[in-house]
Amino acid sequence: MTNKKALPERCNAALADALEPEFFKALCDPIRISIVATLAETCEPTSVTDIVDCCGIDFSGVSRHLKILKDAGILAAERDGRHVRYRLETDSLARTLREMADALDRCSAQLS
Repeated sequence: MTNKKALPERCNAALADALEPEFFKALCDPIRISIVATLAETCEPTSVTDIVDCCGIDFSGVSRHLKILKDAGILAAERDGRHVRYRLETDSLARTLREMADALDRCSAQLS
């Protein structure tokens, strides 16, 4: 029988390296998920003005959400004259999610 008290400690090592709190915190908001989905669908750098249409909030609100996603490494920003265009960092996003999934697999394997 598995010692229930040991489970968090056993899994902690597997998850500690993969867990990026700011990354996952950035993805915990429905508006930011809508932004990510919009950018994933467009597949090209997109202006804040174009992103506003997806979210139902004002320009400044979208800008705040974009900053959070950019700071978490989920988006990249490119200056295009007076405008800033945002694009999804798909490689980074996929890598972080894969690392978390792999860590959960390792944790599960330890429990078997």
